[in-house]
Amino acid sequence: MDVKALEPMMISGREVLPLVEGGKGIAVSTGVSSGAWAAAGGVGTFSGVNADSYDEAGEMAPNVYHGRTRGERHDELIAHAIRGGIAQARLAWERSNGQGRLHMNVLWEMGGAEPILHGILEGSKGLIHGVTCGAGMPFKVSDIAAQYGVYYYPIVSSARAFKALWKRSYHKRPEFLGGVVYEDPWLAGGHNGLSNSEHPDQPQDPMPRVRELRQSMRDCGVPDSVPVFMAGGVWALEEWSDWIGNPELGAIAFQFGTRPLLTVESPIPEPWKKRLLTLKPGDVLLHRFSPTGFYSSAVRNAFLNELCERLDHQIPYSGESVGEHVAELPIGARKRVVFVTPADRDHALAWIASGYTEALRTPDSTLIFVTPARAERIRRDQNDCMGCLSACLFSNWAQNETGTTGKKPDPRSFCIQKTLQKVSHTDDIENELMFAGHNAYRFATDPFYANGFVPTVKQLVDRLTMGG
Repeated sequence: MDVKALEPMMISGREVLPLVEGGKGIAVSTGVSSGAWAAAGGVGTFSGVNADSYDEAGEMAPNVYHGRTRGERHDELIAHAIRGGIAQARLAWERSNGQGRLHMNVLWEMGGAEPILHGILEGSKGLIHGVTCGAGMPFKVSDIAAQYGVYYYPIVSSARAFKALWKRSYHKRPEFLGGVVYEDPWLAGGHNGLSNSEHPDQPQDPMPRVRELRQSMRDCGVPDSVPVFMAGGVWALEEWSDWIGNPELGAIAFQFGTRPLLTVESPIPEPWKKRLLTLKPGDVLLHRFSPTGFYSSAVRNAFLNELCERLDHQIPYSGESVGEHVAELPIGARKRVVFVTPADRDHALAWIASGYTEALRTPDSTLIFVTPARAERIRRDQNDCMGCLSACLFSNWAQNETGTTGKKPDPRSFCIQKTLQKVSHTDDIENELMFAGHNAYRFATDPFYANGFVPTVKQLVDRLTMGG
C-alpha cells in the first residue's frame, strides 16, 4: 500500500492519523497504552469500565467491597469506577504529550453507566476528547457527551442500529457526533453485536454492511467527513487498500483492538502476551456464555472448556410426570424428585458417578451437573454480586427498583467482573476469561513478531502506517 494514501483525518476536533486503539475492558486499555497511542499521532482509547485507580504512593488501589447488600456494593462499584476513570484519563493525558486524541470507551449495559459517565467526564474536563460506547443501545450518550463538550462515537454492527439511535436521540446533537464505530460482529474481540437474525457461523463481508451504514448516515444528513471506524478483523492496512479513499464509504478510520495487546505499553500480564504468540486459527471461540446475554469472543482455555462442559452436562426436567418426562431423578441434599426422560436419567446417573454430583437448576427448566467445588464457586460468586451490569443473567441482579431480573440466576454463565479483574491482574490465563479478536492467531505468523518481538506502541503505529 502507498504510505501517502493514509492521510490525516479530522477526529474529535484535530487532524490525526486514522488509526484508533480499540478500548478493551477492565484494565486492558489503560492511560499508559492509550496515551502512548495518542503520542504516536493516532487516537488512543482507554477503558472506563471499572478502571484501576492508585493510592498516594502511585500503587494500584484494589477495589474492595464492604457493602452487605448488592445495592450497597453497586454504589461502591460506581465510586470505584469514577475514581479509576479519572485516574486513567489523567495518566493518558500525561503520556500523550499533547499529541493525537484521547477517547474513553464504556459499555452502555455496564452497571451505573450514566452516573459513571457523568462522574468521569466531570472530573477530567479537557482531558477526554471523545466517548465510544456500545454493548447495548446508548441513546443517552449523545446528551451526556454534549453536556461536557465531548464527541460521541456509538458502536454499532448494522445500519439499522444507527438509524434507531439517530431517530431516537442523535439527531438532536449532530454537531457532537464524531464518528460511528462499525464493529464486525463475527471477528471482533470481547462482546459482539450479533442480532437474532444473524448466524454466528455465517460471517458476512463487512464492505456491503459498512456501505449500507454510510448510506444510512447520508440519509440522516451526516456528512461524509464524519468517519466510520472499521473495527474487528483489521490487522494490516495493506489488506484494506480498497477502503481508503473509497467515495462509496466516505471517511474511514481503522480501529485496532487485538494488535495493541502485544506491545510494551500493554498492561496485560506477560503470560497473556506469550500465549498470544502461540495461538492458532480457531483458538478464539465465539460463544454466548456472557452474563450480558451478548455473544463474545475469547481465547479457548480451561475456563471456556468448563463452561462448554456445563452445557454438555445439561438435561431438561419437569416438576411432574408429563409427556416423555416420566423417569424419576432425586437431586440435591434432600433428594427431591424431578422427572426427566429415561435416556436423560441414564446420562445424569453417569455424570453423578463421575463426580458431577451437584444438579443446578437453570431459568430454562434444565439441570446442569457440576462438581461440588464448582457448585460452591458458582453460588459464592452469585452471592458476592456487586451489580457490575445493568442486568446480569448469572446473578439475576438488575439495576431497577427491585434489584432483580425476576428470573432464576443462571449457573451456565459466570461473574464477568471477577474473572476480568483476575485475568488482567494475575498470571492465571488458563482459568479466567481472556478476550481476543479472531485474528489473534496471526501473531504467530506475522514476521513483525518473529522471535517473540514485542514492539512499543510507536513501533506498532509506524508499522501500521506503512501498511503492515
